Amino acid sequence: MTPPNRAALEALVAEATVDCYNDSECVTGFYTMLDEHLDVPFQTRVLGTDVTAMGIDLTDDEHIVVICARGRSRQRIPLLDLPLPTPQPTGAEWIEAYRHWLR
Repeated sequence: MTPPNRAALEALVAEATVDCYNDSECVTGFYTMLDEHLDVPFQTRVLGTDVTAMGIDLTDDEHIVVICARGRSRQRIPLLDLPLPTPQPTGAEWIEAYRHWLR
C-alpha cells in the first residue's frame, strides 16, 4: 500500500474534523474514524517484540492509544509511537491522516 498523498491526507483530515470546534473534538473525530476503519487485530513489532494490536482507545487526557497484547500481557502504546507493519492494515491511512493533522 502506498502512503496517501498530501491532498488525500487533507481530505481525510477534513472528513474526521468536520463540525469540530476545537482540538478535543478533532481528536475524538479521528478516534471515531480509526475505530470505524482500522482493521484490528494486526501484528506489529514494538521494541523488537512481536505484539498484536487488539484495538484502540481514547485516554482521559485525549490521546489515542493502541491496545497491544503479547500473550496475556496488555499495554497501551500511543498511536503516534506505534510502528506499522508491512503490509499496513486496512485503514492505516487514518493513522497517517492523524499524524498529518498533528504537524
